[in-house]
Amino acid sequence: MVNMRGLLLGLCLTLTLWAQATIAQTLTVSTVSRPPFSYAENGADEGFSIELMTALAEALSWDIRIQRFDQFSDMLSSVETGIADMAIANISITAARETRMDFSQPIFESGLQLMVPADQTRSPSLLSALLSFDLFMAIGLAFLMLMGGGMLMWYFERRAQPYFDRPANQAWFPSFWWALNLVVNGGFEERVPRTAFGRVFGVILVISSLFIVSVFTARITSVMTVEAISGSINSVNDLYGQRVGTIDGSTAAGFLDRREITYASFEGLDPMIAAFEKADLDAVVFDAPILSYYSTHEGRDFASTTGAIFLRENYGIAFPTGSPLVEDVNQALLAIREDGTYDDLYRKWFGVRN
Repeated sequence: MVNMRGLLLGLCLTLTLWAQATIAQTLTVSTVSRPPFSYAENGADEGFSIELMTALAEALSWDIRIQRFDQFSDMLSSVETGIADMAIANISITAARETRMDFSQPIFESGLQLMVPADQTRSPSLLSALLSFDLFMAIGLAFLMLMGGGMLMWYFERRAQPYFDRPANQAWFPSFWWALNLVVNGGFEERVPRTAFGRVFGVILVISSLFIVSVFTARITSVMTVEAISGSINSVNDLYGQRVGTIDGSTAAGFLDRREITYASFEGLDPMIAAFEKADLDAVVFDAPILSYYSTHEGRDFASTTGAIFLRENYGIAFPTGSPLVEDVNQALLAIREDGTYDDLYRKWFGVRN
């Protein structure tokens, strides 16, 4: 009887341990939407990080449950508090985060980059310079001066010079044409002013023409130069004085703080992109692969990445401090790198590595 009780007790204990072990292998993985690493589409979880996590779970015979958060900070908090067994997305491995959680070996090499409106990467054209408001006002003023000078010459020369001998309503264009030719070509020999005032005024117009042409040339040059300088962002040094945006608490925010660059802080990727699309930002500083994916997909018509990738960093899988799962994941990562699974996933989402 005693042996029977012992056998039953041992069987119950074995079943209990087996059930606990089975439950323990259904792990909660927290994430956040960061295309192309993690995002939800048609109710399914997609992205490089999601597929990598699925490959690791298959290698380790785990069942996983994806828990998607709206904010990046909430995803990290779920790991710190033990709500989730791990977190995966575009999580940069930093010294500050290492004090709060554990990380796997790197799963992706990344860095920061700049994104600007696509039209800022185009060179200014002569047409855009000519259509500027300042130059339009300068040209309008020149026309008024030529028209006024021509009509003033008509007033004094209409009885002395046959060319100007016509009524006022018919004289405005010939007078303007005479003044224009005087400024551009030096005037007409057969239409030399005959009155004393006309001759003095004609000399003044010829001398003034040197000034007028110089002003137009300088104005066109200055407008094109200003257009080329303003809004031209090619590196981090060009960000000072610009409307810059990034995500609060990100490595990009820390970088901008260290460089003392003023920026607008956003709680997530979607509100930052929305502000960029509304032209509230001149530039965005964030993770290079995420900006590159956006600028070649949803934002391909109005966004462009510019400059080289800077502040190189590695992404990793985050775990609660002291998690026993870290070593298992590291071994599985080595295995899928060796059998080519990792390279296949990389090529699928990012193309051939440089």
